[in-house]
Amino acid sequence: AMIEVLAKLGRGPVFLAGEVLECVITFTNPLSASSTSASSEMLAWASAQIHCQFHASENRVALPPSDGSKHDVQAENETVFVPNRVCCLCLSYYTLCGLGELQKCSRRVKKHWALCDSYCETLPIDGPPSFRGQSVKYVYKLTIGCQRVNSPIKLLRVPFRVLVLHGLKDYQFPQDEAVAPSNPFLEEEEGLKKDCRLADLATELLMVATSRRSLHLYNISNTRGKVGTFCIFKTVYKIGEDVIGTFNFSDGDISCLQFSVSLQTEESIQEEFQRRQGQPVSFSTHARHQESCLHTAQSSFSLPIPLSSTPGFTTNIVSLKWRLHFEFVTSGKSAGTCLVRGSQSEAVTWTGVEQMEVDTFSWDLPIKVLPTNPVLASYVSQFSSTNCITI
Repeated sequence: AMIEVLAKLGRGPVFLAGEVLECVITFTNPLSASSTSASSEMLAWASAQIHCQFHASENRVALPPSDGSKHDVQAENETVFVPNRVCCLCLSYYTLCGLGELQKCSRRVKKHWALCDSYCETLPIDGPPSFRGQSVKYVYKLTIGCQRVNSPIKLLRVPFRVLVLHGLKDYQFPQDEAVAPSNPFLEEEEGLKKDCRLADLATELLMVATSRRSLHLYNISNTRGKVGTFCIFKTVYKIGEDVIGTFNFSDGDISCLQFSVSLQTEESIQEEFQRRQGQPVSFSTHARHQESCLHTAQSSFSLPIPLSSTPGFTTNIVSLKWRLHFEFVTSGKSAGTCLVRGSQSEAVTWTGVEQMEVDTFSWDLPIKVLPTNPVLASYVSQFSSTNCITI
């Protein structure tokens, strides 16, 4: 005797803050062929909640003391879905009631009988994004609790990812619905229509913000003189895009022997929540390019921004920023080459010097990384759109 609970996110496991999350929950009684038509199972209750769990590193984050009167609840023994040892925000609460009896009906469906319900909830537009950092984590889950009569409580957790795009909160939708783009062949509910317009608006804002191109030139120099010039055409990107830049060493006074470019995120804790005053910032490298460039006039690099990475954001506890980190190795003196003649008078061989004095220096260029279309991010998401348990 059992009931299968299947939860499916129709559009995928990635959403923008402010969008409507829709999950179809199906309860099935998969009776065997030997079962009689009178065989049935009773579902006592079922409910669903959206949680945003916040995890903090005790070594790096000092959170204010919590209320001692509130105790952790063991979800296995209670009907309140409060995870243990984490800070949890219940974003919504929805109860599936009146589900009644799941039973086999040989007249309608030969194999089994199923009960289906849909859970829809708008994700807070001012909530934090999904983030797994070195100091803090924000994790979103849809928790579905259910119980079969005379059986223990079971929980089905459906993880999903939330992207946050700043500026959507202040946008006012037009009052005249006639001027808003719509499909005349479909009858859409008001909430779904607004949700579609929100996704379209986000796509338009991202396109406008990341399509602006202007030449940015930077002189690369140290205390001894100019090394070269760096060129980049934009500093605002979406996750999934490539950061492309070029170098020109032909106009430099000092020879550049080697350079490396790293695409990094900078995770910093707000001052009032730091465990130690002046504690260092945490850096994570997502892509890196390294090249030897002695006697090279021009060079370039292309660093992809992973679709699975988190765009820049700021909360009252943590902030995440993106940057390009450059490291240059230059010659301390003139970096010439040696000519070594072979056995024949007309043969010569070019060889490099055995020892050379070098100088090293680094440079950081801040860039801005925004989210992308959540449908595109769903293709590479580690989360599954379908989750199932048996009660």
